Amino acid sequence: MRSFKVAVILLSVVMLMGLWAAPLAMAQEQPRRGGVLRVALAADPPSLDAHQEQTFAVTQPMSAVYNGLLVLDPHNYPKIIGDVAKSWKALDDNLTYRFTLHDGIKFHDGSELTAADVKASWDKMVFPSGGVISPRRGNYQMIKSIEAPDRLTVVFRLHHPSPPFLTSVAHPANFIYPKKYLDTDPNYFKTRSVGSGPFKLKNYVRGSYVELERNPDYWKKGLPYLDGLTYFIITDTSARTTALRSGRVDTELRFLPPVDVNAIKQQLGDKIVATKIQSIGNFGVTFNVGKKLFDDERVRKALTLAIDRYDAVKTLSSITNLELVGGIMHPGSQWALSQEELERFPGFSRDHAANLREAKRLLAEAGFPNGFRTVLTNRNIKMPYIDLAVYLISSWKKIGVEAEHKVEETATWSQSRLNRDFELLVDPYGSTTVGDPEEMLDKFVTGQPENWGRMSDPVVDRLFAQQSKEMNEEKRIELVKEMSRRILAKAWRIEGLWTTRLEVRTARLRNYEPMPSHWNNRRFEDAWLSAK
Repeated sequence: MRSFKVAVILLSVVMLMGLWAAPLAMAQEQPRRGGVLRVALAADPPSLDAHQEQTFAVTQPMSAVYNGLLVLDPHNYPKIIGDVAKSWKALDDNLTYRFTLHDGIKFHDGSELTAADVKASWDKMVFPSGGVISPRRGNYQMIKSIEAPDRLTVVFRLHHPSPPFLTSVAHPANFIYPKKYLDTDPNYFKTRSVGSGPFKLKNYVRGSYVELERNPDYWKKGLPYLDGLTYFIITDTSARTTALRSGRVDTELRFLPPVDVNAIKQQLGDKIVATKIQSIGNFGVTFNVGKKLFDDERVRKALTLAIDRYDAVKTLSSITNLELVGGIMHPGSQWALSQEELERFPGFSRDHAANLREAKRLLAEAGFPNGFRTVLTNRNIKMPYIDLAVYLISSWKKIGVEAEHKVEETATWSQSRLNRDFELLVDPYGSTTVGDPEEMLDKFVTGQPENWGRMSDPVVDRLFAQQSKEMNEEKRIELVKEMSRRILAKAWRIEGLWTTRLEVRTARLRNYEPMPSHWNNRRFEDAWLSAK
């Protein structure tokens, strides 16, 4: 696994490079109890059930309410550590994993967390029953069965050895729910919460705020230090900036435009910390190939050829988090194609005039010499969704394609994506863990829940299945690259731009380090606010 480790270390180093030096807590500083951390949340949660949703708007506020089996170490990324799991062991040549749980963990209702709760929660994600949505179940195809032989033991049996299995288990949305509520209603946690985490849900006012209060009986003794967390739902980017500048909130945990961050820094100086983090996310466009127009490879290629990605970076990087041109996998990882090879695929050549000529030729060949009209469905978040869409729509006009910009609030956009009720969709994907292909690429596989555009390519399916089982890292890397070549050559998706993050927080927040994904390290169980 040498190359994988090198790539993760690289991401870790970049992650820790702040735009401005963060004031470090003195080694002798003791944790301080009390205070409420106020957070600007860029979207309203469509529901409270992270198992069934695919958005940071749920995971950011609700992570503090729950525990997982494993987690990424909040102070030593990308190390995996136990959460409710006290220990674990791989058996049978990595076909079986046995987890031993901590004894004495209590849910917020006072009931005991046992192996039966872990099994029920994981069964819901891996083997969902009728009517239950599990958008990430494609990440867990390696799991054959989950057993709870006694109250403190959970056993996962796999179909085949899986390189990313433990990382997949540590996904930040894999909350453990009490079995008794799932037995009553598998959708119970869409509107309610009963966790075992350091904070409890006190109040949620849709469109306004999510308020959490300290769990005085948290099973990790002495924690948390904070009295609570309040997430103010502020969907407008400039309004979130204003909230930070005015002191209404202490932090924004997703990302803000560089120009706004500079303004905040100029006003507040060393009262805030702004950190630039290399994230593992891509914003592009998903085709609904179930629509007749986009089942034509020539049309898909024409739309991707029309976009000058290198100009897009220059245009958008100062106002968004879109900063890198890349293919299917993160350009800084061992999984990525070289820049030289990437430029051979539609839309990545630097000769944009030639790209436009080829796009028009393909449209004419497909029967659209004068272009066509379509609809681009988008989320009502300016950065980078709307900013990117404006650039795309302008680019497509150059080849005669007129795209109506249909902007929807998060819950509606999520439902449109789930129902495949779109023609073109501004659609991010990426990693909330360490950028493994198992998490990144299932959206390109036939029948998988994150395959919003219904693409189906037996070559891609075969390559994904092969890489999923391949324990030799060099062979696995080549399988992933071959999968990338196929997706780019067939233009199954418009690969857009890769992201960075500018995370702004009060300098009073201590014992906290940001991670590449804005989904991770959102529990704040051992963070505190220093005195003013």
